[in-house]
Amino acid sequence: MADNIVIMHNRNIKSVTNRQKAWGIVGMFFRYLFLIIVAIGVLFPFYWMIISSLKSMEEYRLTIPTFWPQHAMWSNYAAAFSTGNLGTLFKNTVLVGIVSTILSLVITVLSAFAFARLEFKGKNLLFGALLATMMIPGEMFTITNYITVVKFGWLNTYTALIVPFLVSVFYIYLLRQNFMQIPNELYLAAKVDGTSDLKYLWKVMIPLALPTLISITILKMMGAWNSYVWPRLVANDEVHQLVSNGLRSAFTDAGTNETNYPQQMAAVALVSLPLFLVFVFLRKYIMKGVSRSGIKG
Repeated sequence: MADNIVIMHNRNIKSVTNRQKAWGIVGMFFRYLFLIIVAIGVLFPFYWMIISSLKSMEEYRLTIPTFWPQHAMWSNYAAAFSTGNLGTLFKNTVLVGIVSTILSLVITVLSAFAFARLEFKGKNLLFGALLATMMIPGEMFTITNYITVVKFGWLNTYTALIVPFLVSVFYIYLLRQNFMQIPNELYLAAKVDGTSDLKYLWKVMIPLALPTLISITILKMMGAWNSYVWPRLVANDEVHQLVSNGLRSAFTDAGTNETNYPQQMAAVALVSLPLFLVFVFLRKYIMKGVSRSGIKG
C-alpha cells in the first residue's frame, strides 16, 4: 500500500513538472515571438531606407512598392555624396560636434566638481534650481535663444551652433552623482597634503569617473550629429549647414520642385552609418557610465 502511494506521488510530481516545463516552453515561445515582432518593427524603417536608396526614380514611384530593388543603383551613393555636398556637411558637423563636446565637458566637469565637493553658500539651492530647469521642455528655450543669437549677430556662424547648448544640466547631474560616490576621505587627505582642487580633480576624480565622462562624450557627439531644429533656424547658408538640415533640400530640383528620393535615402544612409557604428561598438561604455551614476544623492 505504501509503495502504491509513493508511486502515485512520484507520478503526480512528474505530471506537475511536465506541465511546468510545457508552460515554460510556451511562455518562452511567446516572449521570443514578441521580441522578434518588435525587432522587425524597429529594423524595418532601416531596411526600407537601404532598399529605397538602391532603387531608380521610376521604381520608387511605382504604385505597388517593391520590397527589393529590381536593379541595384549603387551609383545613387556616389551621386548623393556629390549632389548633397556631404563632404562639407560632414566637416561642419564634426567640427561643431568636437568643439561643443570639449567645451561642454570642461563646463560639466568643473560644475559637477563644485556641486559634489566644494562648500559654498546656496549650493543646494542653486543645484535645485538647475534641476528644476530640466522640467522645462527644450523647445521653450528656442525662441529666447534665437532672439539672443540675432541680437549678438551670430546668425549663420559656428558660434550660434556651439555656444547656446554648451551647458547640460543632465550631464552635470550625472557626473555630480558619480563624483559623490568617490569617498570624501580622499579629498580631505589630498587637502592635508596641500593638493589644490584642480590637481585633485585632474589626478583623482576624473580617472575614477572616466566611464561616465566617456558616456557624456558619446551622448554629446550624438546629440550634435542629430540636431535638426536649431541648425535649421540659425545656419541656413551652405557654408555652415550640418548634415541634419543640409540634406533637407539638397536633392530638390529648384525648377521642378521634385525631390530625388533614392539619392536622398542614400545620403541619409551615409549620414546614419557613423551613429550606427558608434552605437554598435561603444554601447557598453554608455551603459557602464550611466549605471555607475545616480546611486548616492
